Amino acid sequence: MVELAVKDIQEATGARLLAGDPGSACTRCIIDSREAAAGDLFVAFPGERVDGNDFAASAIEAGAAAVALTREPSKELLDLAHERGCAVFALDDAEEFLLSLAHRWRRILGCTVVGITGSIGKTTTKDVLAGVLRQRFRVHVTGGNFNNLIGMPLTILSTPRDTQVLVLEMGMNSRGEIERLTRCAEPSLAVITKIGTSHIGMLGSRENIARAKAEIVDGMVPVPVGAEAGRPGAAPLLVLTGEDPFTPFIADTFARPAGVEVLCAGLEESDAVSATAIELGDDGCPSFTLTLEDGSHARTELAITGRQSVSNAVLAAAVASRLGVTAAEIDHAFRALQITGRRQEVRHAASGARIIDDSYNASPESTAAALDLLCTLPTRGRRIAVLGEIGELGDESERLHGLVGAYAAAKKLDLMVCVGTDGAAEMLAAARLMGMDEDVTLSAATADEAVRLIGGDLGPDDTVLVKGSRFVGLDRFVEEVC
Repeated sequence: MVELAVKDIQEATGARLLAGDPGSACTRCIIDSREAAAGDLFVAFPGERVDGNDFAASAIEAGAAAVALTREPSKELLDLAHERGCAVFALDDAEEFLLSLAHRWRRILGCTVVGITGSIGKTTTKDVLAGVLRQRFRVHVTGGNFNNLIGMPLTILSTPRDTQVLVLEMGMNSRGEIERLTRCAEPSLAVITKIGTSHIGMLGSRENIARAKAEIVDGMVPVPVGAEAGRPGAAPLLVLTGEDPFTPFIADTFARPAGVEVLCAGLEESDAVSATAIELGDDGCPSFTLTLEDGSHARTELAITGRQSVSNAVLAAAVASRLGVTAAEIDHAFRALQITGRRQEVRHAASGARIIDDSYNASPESTAAALDLLCTLPTRGRRIAVLGEIGELGDESERLHGLVGAYAAAKKLDLMVCVGTDGAAEMLAAARLMGMDEDVTLSAATADEAVRLIGGDLGPDDTVLVKGSRFVGLDRFVEEVC
């Protein structure tokens, strides 16, 4: 819970104070006026369809302690604010206001901050790391997908005063966004999970994606004096995936010149922190030998599915071990993990079919990994993939969707349903070109159509992968059949 006086908010953000007592306090920051309650600071974001400024009066009437507006308030609104004892700020940029305010609260917290970015695996790595760190520390962590220029500062501003470690996921849509996030959060430890093809349509190449993700080093700082997690004053640390081809580029071009230490964690014994001897159980959960920097090790098992989860887990283990968590504590946490839903979450349909719900989002790489899991799990029935098209691929969309379709064909699936428009058509065409019969390669424009096509035909022994970008809405398919 934030604890900032109106005068401190004004000082931190440079906003103009038009009404209110500078000494009054705000205890929560919100951007939805419907949530407004006593003590809240309501920040009004303008939008194409809905303008938050239009709802400032309702926030004041609900008891908000302050409202921050991006347009000049009317006399009636100022009168209402005076009547209710509500402060009114005027500002030019709500996004920058939020970032500046979150930066002030982060400084007041003085805790150790871990930033996590990358093309795929951010949320899983965040969830695993938070679970491990809770073995020893009071942890606050990004909820859901609050990882952008609005969501991340709101996460910081919801962080309790006694937090010891703050774990923040950092997403992006364009160059410069990670830099703004990291300068706000000032992480002392950071992770770049993998440089994949997500956002290639906006950034043009994987090298440009690597440059954008590497911006995370721009805001990194030593562990704060007085921090309870890590050694105060220790140099900032960036953990990179050992097997990623862009790791040397990021390390040598960005991290080390900025005075940031680099540690590689991966699936090779040569990595400073490694996971080796990986085995996948009948339930899809991997077991492996984890070896930390100091040579300590444990034979452990993840309570989440998929071989690719091991890569995310070993990155989390590298950060946690630097903060003093032991191999035994990491092992205990791994076996009890719970992660954000719809990421290879195993459910059961009404028919009894096993559903691998991976509908949260998709990239070509994560879709291939999900297909690997589908074809690894033992099943007495059919292996079925319901694949939605993948967004943000730009000029590479046709080629990458084709590669996904060809990869699916190589897996010898019993049935594949491609959901969406142009991208889905590319997957379907490639799968047929690579030998899949037309009668086992179906197309559906929407998730509802996919339900009508196969939802009633799922047998009790079938295993079904549901995977696609969020805009396709394949979570609807899961909910309809389960």
